[in-house]
Parts: sequence; C-alpha cells; structure tokens
Amino acid sequence: MSDIIQLLPDHVANQIAAGEVVQRPASVVKELLENAIDAGATNIKLLLKDAGKTLIQVIDDGKGMSTTDSRMCFERHATSKIKKAEDLFNLNTKGFRGEALASIAAIAHVELKTKQENEELGAQLKIEGSKIISQDFISTGKGTSLSVKNLFYNIPARRNFLKSDTIETRHIIDEFQRVALAHSNISFLLHHNNNEVYHLKSSNLRKRIVAIFGTKMNEKLVPIQEQTDILTIEGFVAKPEFSKRKRGEQFFFVNDRFIKSSYLNHAVVNAFDGLLEQGSHPSYFLYLKVPANTIDINIHPTKTEIKFDNEKALYAMLRATVKHSLGQYNVAPLLDFNRDANLDTSYHLNTNRKSTKTPQISVDPDFNPFKELEQKEITFPYRREKQTESWESLYTSVAITDEQKQEELFENQQEIKTQKTFQIQRKYLLSSIKSGVVLINQSLAHQRILYEQFLESITVKEANSQQLLFPVKISFSSAEIEMIYTIKTELENAGFSFDEFTKDSVIIKGIPVSVTESKITIILEELLNDINLEVPDASFSHFDVMAKSFARTLSIKTGTLLSEKEQESLVNNLFSCKEPTVSPFGKATFKTLTLNEIDSLFNS
Repeated sequence: MSDIIQLLPDHVANQIAAGEVVQRPASVVKELLENAIDAGATNIKLLLKDAGKTLIQVIDDGKGMSTTDSRMCFERHATSKIKKAEDLFNLNTKGFRGEALASIAAIAHVELKTKQENEELGAQLKIEGSKIISQDFISTGKGTSLSVKNLFYNIPARRNFLKSDTIETRHIIDEFQRVALAHSNISFLLHHNNNEVYHLKSSNLRKRIVAIFGTKMNEKLVPIQEQTDILTIEGFVAKPEFSKRKRGEQFFFVNDRFIKSSYLNHAVVNAFDGLLEQGSHPSYFLYLKVPANTIDINIHPTKTEIKFDNEKALYAMLRATVKHSLGQYNVAPLLDFNRDANLDTSYHLNTNRKSTKTPQISVDPDFNPFKELEQKEITFPYRREKQTESWESLYTSVAITDEQKQEELFENQQEIKTQKTFQIQRKYLLSSIKSGVVLINQSLAHQRILYEQFLESITVKEANSQQLLFPVKISFSSAEIEMIYTIKTELENAGFSFDEFTKDSVIIKGIPVSVTESKITIILEELLNDINLEVPDASFSHFDVMAKSFARTLSIKTGTLLSEKEQESLVNNLFSCKEPTVSPFGKATFKTLTLNEIDSLFNS
C-alpha cells in the first residue's frame, strides 16, 4: 500500500489552530487587548464595526516592535514571553503560547503598524490568510495599532455560525470588561460603529467598577481585604439585598488574570450562607495574588481555568475573609439590636485612635418581673390583605363575560368543565373534570397565560401602555443601555414608553398595563440576561424571548396563596390558551388522572 500520512500545509494547520484560539470576534478582542497590556501600554483604544465582524482595531501606546519582530510575531509558536519549559510555571504575562496572532492572520485581513520609541520609522505589514501582502516603513507614533478586518472571510461556515450583532457585541463587552477590571491603572476606550460605549480613565478599583457597571453599583459594594503568606485577597462583594437571579457580576482575578472557578465560587456563596434568598447569587469582584509558581495556567486554550497547588487552603481563607467583611460592615444580621456602637471593632484597626467610652448601664428601678402583664390582643404583622381586582387585570385578553360562555369555550376547546378547585401546598391546583381530575402547576400555567398575552400584544395588536405620574429613572451600565436601545422598538410594542437615554441611565414614562412600577427594574434586568443567553439569530427571536422573560418574571410563584376566585380564573384562562399543555419553556402545565386510573389505585 502507498503511504497516506502527510504533513498538513502551514495555512491549513493555522486554520485548524485558529478554531481553538479564535471562536468568535470576542476571542480576537481578548488576545489583542492582552498583547497591548503585555507591551506596557497605559492607554488602549478598541474600535469595532458590526460587532467585530467587519473591523476589530486595537491601538496602544506600548513599547512597540522592531521590524523583524513585527514579522516574526505572526509565525506559529513565536513569542517573547517564555524561553524554556520551566517558564510556564512562573508566568507574569497574559500571553505565552505564541499562537494568537498566527491564528488570527490565518482567517482575516490583518494590518499592523508599530514603532519603538527610539526608532525614527515604524513598520507596516498587511497579511491576508497567512500570506504577507506587503511590508513597508511608515511614519507612525510609538506603540502598536493592529486591525483585523473581515473575520472568517475564508471560512464561510464559521462565519455563518456567528450570532446576531447584539449577541456578539455582548460577548466582546464581556471580554473588554474583564480586561478593564483587571487593570484599573490603564485607560481604556471602546467605540462601536463610531459610538462611544466606554471611556474609562485610570483610577482605583472601586471607581473602575462603578464606571463600568453604573453609579448604582457604588452603594452595593462591601470592601474585602486580607493578606497572608500564601495569598492576598482584595476587592468587593455586593450586599446580599442586591443579589441577582443569575450569575452575572461574578469576577475572580488571579494575578490580574480573569478566571472561572466553581470551587472558589462555592467558597464565596458559602460565606453568604443564610443571607441570600433561594435561587439568588451574590455579586463579587475579587482579586487574588498568589506566587506564580503555585499555579498552572496552561490547561485550557482560553486560559480561564487555573490549577492551584493548595486549593483547600485558598477555599478556607476566601470563605473566612468574605464572612469577616460581611460581619465587620454590619451586613450580616445581629441578635443584639441594642448594642453600643462604640464596642464595634473597626475592620482596619487604628492603634492611635482615641479610647472608646465606657458603656453606660441603665437600670429600671421600678421593674418587677412578678407583675402581671395586661393581656393584649395578638396581631400578626404579615396578615394577607384582601384580594383586589388587580388579579383580574392579568386576564383582560380573554373575552369571557359570564359562566355560560366559559363553559361553552371549555367544551369546544378542551371538553373540560370546572366544578371546584383546591390548592395543594400553595403550588398545585386540583380541579375535577368529566373524566376524572386535573392537577395544574399554578406557576407554569400562569407563565403560559402571560406568554400568549404578551406575544399577542407585541406582534399582533398594539399593546396598552399606562403612563406613569412620575417618570422612573433606572441606572444601567453603558453596555446594558446600548442593548436596551437596540431593542427599543420591541419594548415600545410591548407597552414601554421611553423619555430619555443617557450614558448610564434610562428614563421610562410608560409601562405595560400588567406591569407594576416596582417590577420595572427586575423585568428589564431579567430580559437583558435572557437576551444574552437565549436569543438565536432570527427576526422573531427578540419578540419571543421578550414574551418569555416577561411571563417568567411576572407569573405567580410557588408558595402564593390563591383565593377560590383566583384559582378558577387561572384554570379558565389556561384552557383558553392556544397551547395550554406546556409552559413557554416546554414544561407540562398540568397532568390528568382519569377515573379508571384512580380506580386502579385501589384495586391493586
């Protein structure tokens, strides 16, 4: 037989390597920003067009490259970061593999301009699909400018796999935020389609966090700081009352490198034990400094996973430090509500401070423990208020005026006629039907009802909007404001009315009829999370995800006590839906149990 094994051509090998390093435009942004930081830049600009599909350009004022290095940097496994294998376990730079620029040049049109400070002229290279098109001397400023155009131009299948501009922009902003948070001493500028998204000046860590996530973040932060022989921890955690339903604002940095670690995340969550609601996740920005020889970074192409030599010790220290700060800043609840504030220990103990006052002891001379107490009426502060008509307003889309029409509608659509409903464990509704009984999940059923109502109002008919007496101003980060602006038309179709957009806030003057003012922020935050995670590349997708998000946020939850009237209304409206059997997320809304199945339970 003839030989069949052969070496792949360099351009093919580069394209294969690019599949690991460059998954989407955000991957290119990450690599170029990290190269700029390794070059010692103090000012970095990121310019984007069409979510990076058309252009990604990073301009820095770092040390630049020589003419020879400007060409060598695009060769595979060419790097200035390491020289021998032992250097992998003592890394102090972002990059070290020497694969990124070669991979990027294999799948895009790349233009490089660079100059060192002591040189009169700089170098300019143009590369297309790993082929050098031109190399010239040019007059340019100190530092490097690298433009990546037409990403995946020679791999159309990969380009087709990219998501919508909204999703790809969100991924780019995520990478940008991670790099900017890790280096608050560096100025960053981000422009997308000639619009300024971020302009971050050199500052301290707290100001950098507030600049990225909005002024509302400042009141949420609790400082964290601890120093030991093997670990230094600093940063912030958010107060428990500002916890989120999804893991969004959770950042771990080890030696100024963003990482993901479910193990360390568990340590932080454990420190919040008893302070968070069910299903909530804390926000945190934690910076860990460890000796470079005690970690291994070279275990994943994205370098976001790290192996530690002493994970258990780090876990214990991290948990104890976060718990200590929550207690010292009076975030954790205390049993002694009448304590003297002078007895509290400052987190940073100042030995030169004035001595505290001697606590005063007050005594009631007339106190008699044997004196009979007057019998007082026992009251319950959390008494359930009488139901109002607000419940019925959730079901305005169902055109039913009397019981006879309801029964006719049930017989025509589902052959179900309600008799009497019972609530079980504040989670299920039990209702009798002709053939037996039906068990309904109240939360999932309400999601289906609201989903169809919202979808109809968004796509078919004009949604009713209620004008607010006083417009509501809500703070968001610059990235979130841009995303809200991109779906502004869809939100207006749903019943929202906007007055003004600023860089870090939005003013709302009208909301959908079924939405209460107190839930505006929750609804928009949940919607942004859902769009980030779930939107496919389809013209109808924004409407569908919006309706799902609204339905899930506004639906009644497990544990809600329903009156008989509310139970009947929920059952009737469910079986008036076009698809009553499943929730918007594909879960069954009810299960039926026939008389024969019930009889079999007692005859076995």
